[in-house]
Amino acid sequence: MARRKATETRIYKVIFNNQGQVYEVFARHVSQGGLLGFIEVEHLLFGERSQLIVDSSEEALKTEFAGVKRIFIPMHSVVRVDEVEKPGAGRIRAGERGSGKVTPFPFPVPVPGKE
Repeated sequence: MARRKATETRIYKVIFNNQGQVYEVFARHVSQGGLLGFIEVEHLLFGERSQLIVDSSEEALKTEFAGVKRIFIPMHSVVRVDEVEKPGAGRIRAGERGSGKVTPFPFPVPVPGKE
């Protein structure tokens, strides 16, 4: 297995579920983060604008994450994190059939001292 040079930057592909859809984004930094139960993803990468073919799902990602420095993804939503050689085109896909029609019921967070 080849070792990376210290000057090389790592690129990660992060796949996660979000409101019944599957998001695939590329980023330079992924860590456990400071928020308990969340994955921290920083420095999102998007494809070059010089391409003639415009991918609508990647454009939707660019619009959704415009001006965002870092995102925090709940651990239970993360499907996979891969270290890759080159960034690809980010995309949004439909989730499993029927998953967009069912929303999990939120449960209350217990507050110490309150009953």
